[in-house]
Amino acid sequence: MDPTTVPDRQARLLRLRSQLLDRGGQPELRLAATVRELCGVHAQLPSSSALTLRPRTSGTLAGEVERCRVERRELVRTWCMRGTFHLLASDDVRWLLELLAPTLLAGGARRRGQLGLDEDTFDRARRIVRRALDEGPLTRPELAARLAAGGVDPAGQRIAHLVHRFGLEGLVCHGPDRGAEPTFVLLDDWLGPSLARPLDRDRALAELARRYLAAYGPAGPPDLAAWSGLGVRDARAAFAAVAGELTEVVVAGEPAWLPAARSAWLRDPPPDGPLVHLLPGFDVLLLGYRDRALTVPAAHARAVWTGGGFIKPTVCVDGLAVATWSSTTRARRLEVTVAPFGRLPDPLLPRLEAEVADLGRFLGQPAALRAVGRA
Repeated sequence: MDPTTVPDRQARLLRLRSQLLDRGGQPELRLAATVRELCGVHAQLPSSSALTLRPRTSGTLAGEVERCRVERRELVRTWCMRGTFHLLASDDVRWLLELLAPTLLAGGARRRGQLGLDEDTFDRARRIVRRALDEGPLTRPELAARLAAGGVDPAGQRIAHLVHRFGLEGLVCHGPDRGAEPTFVLLDDWLGPSLARPLDRDRALAELARRYLAAYGPAGPPDLAAWSGLGVRDARAAFAAVAGELTEVVVAGEPAWLPAARSAWLRDPPPDGPLVHLLPGFDVLLLGYRDRALTVPAAHARAVWTGGGFIKPTVCVDGLAVATWSSTTRARRLEVTVAPFGRLPDPLLPRLEAEVADLGRFLGQPAALRAVGRA
């Protein structure tokens, strides 16, 4: 039987459902469980990772995200997918790093060589960092000073590459922020030693495919490769390892898969009324696929990806970006301005205002839709 062709709108709604964006938050899931369901949240900007969780949870406040990370240590902020900062469930950190780090580190080998960071230098730096962090959390400048005192030059980009590698190796992660400055700690000290048995590579690839499709399906191997930083060959092997657990469909003319246990989703009626979301910059819905045109039409891509790796916050209706948005605080009130790509239908306004109000609730301050700008 030929795979089902899924219309674009239905594909977007399926992805919203996978992304926990279909019912206004998941009251049954704690923060750490939500992050685990998403297989991590992009955290290059910590404020953006918190805002990513707002529409996917119910009743959460922004400050709870940091308490979950620092006080309960159910979440960890470190480098992972694509070699970028992510917020991860603590029990996911080690197996994800063990699987992804070799590929990610190989990709940076040439640049490290240009900086004079050979294996002997890394070995010496690793010993210095371990001794330094045994004493407690340190900021990057403090780590750089310890390295310099120990005979390892941290100047220029060298310190960034040193701590990046040690993060991907699972030696360090972010500890408690010191004001606006993050600190680093030893991962094993922060979480305690792991009691889980390591996954071999084949089992880890299979688990990655399951977890990715649960959070992003329907999707294909090129999407998994783009999201994770693995090569397409590994992504295909990951899908092949769980082929018996998947249902194939066609999305935007390309083969895609979702967990077979969710095949019934293909027959479910669409939700009543449009689903409107204020998604932050760097939201995982925009970072989970090789081709993002299903969410952001090509004609408006430059309004969202403005250059320099920056991704603007978007207003999505049924998973389709229809505007960007920004906010400012005036007289202790959050004011949100929306810049639509075209005319927004009047019936969307109450739902947009409800999203703005919930954003204010999450941040703990009154909020209002100040203006809907012209496209």
